[in-house]
Amino acid sequence: MANPWRGEVEIEIDGRAHVMRLTLGALAELEAALGTDSLVALAERFEAGRFSSRDVLALIVAGLRGGGWQGGPRDLMAAEIAGGPVAAARAAALLLARAFALPDEGGAG
Repeated sequence: MANPWRGEVEIEIDGRAHVMRLTLGALAELEAALGTDSLVALAERFEAGRFSSRDVLALIVAGLRGGGWQGGPRDLMAAEIAGGPVAAARAAALLLARAFALPDEGGAG
């Protein structure tokens, strides 16, 4: 079960629940995967609804790896995410919000 106070988000992949978390290492991996020097631009894209499927995939992979998952993007591309692309995008956005929100600023729901 995910702990929102730790910035965790749960996602179901291939019928199995996984906990995602953006650790410092996962954030560095995310920056490298997206070829960006700043996660602020990524957060702004999500807030404005201008994110790409590549953004969603990179966020989910980084979050899963921060949660201890050993897979990579290719593993996720062949997987079934419960709720489909919309649920994946929501989970990615929530993961990003929780990574940078203080517990009393929201992002826990």
